[in-house]
Amino acid sequence: MIVVDTTVLAYAKGAEHPLRESCRALVAAVAEGRLEASTTVEVIQEFVHVRARRRGRVDAVTLGEDYAEVFAPLLSIGRDQLQMGLSLFERCDELGAFDAVLAAGAIDIGASALVSADSGFASVPRLRHVVPDAAGLKALIAG
Repeated sequence: MIVVDTTVLAYAKGAEHPLRESCRALVAAVAEGRLEASTTVEVIQEFVHVRARRRGRVDAVTLGEDYAEVFAPLLSIGRDQLQMGLSLFERCDELGAFDAVLAAGAIDIGASALVSADSGFASVPRLRHVVPDAAGLKALIAG
C-alpha cells in the first residue's frame, strides 16, 4: 500500500507540467487495480480547495468525488496519528504541519511509500519517499 499526497492529484489533473504524465499514469494504475494506494480525506479536501480556485467549484467537486472513489478506502487520521505528526513537525524543519500528519498516517499503516513531489517527505525517518516521476512510478509498479 502506498499513500499519495496532494501533489500527485493536482499534477494528474493540472496544466502541462513535467510530472503530469507520470502522475496520470499512477492514478490510472490505482484505478485499474495494478497498484494499491490510498490517501486521506484531508488530501482530497486540499486538492478540491486548490482546484476550485483555478477551475471552479463544480469541476473541483467532481474530481474530488472521483479521487475518493479511486483511492477508497481512505486512510483515517485520528488522535494517535495527529500526535505522531505533531512530533514529526517539531523535529523535521522541512515538513509543514499538514504533511507531517500525512506522513504519520503513512507510517502508522506501514505504507511501502509516500508519493509526493514535496521533497520535505524525504526528511522523515522510517518513511520511503517516492517522487512521482517516471523513475519513481516504474519503481512503484515493479514493487
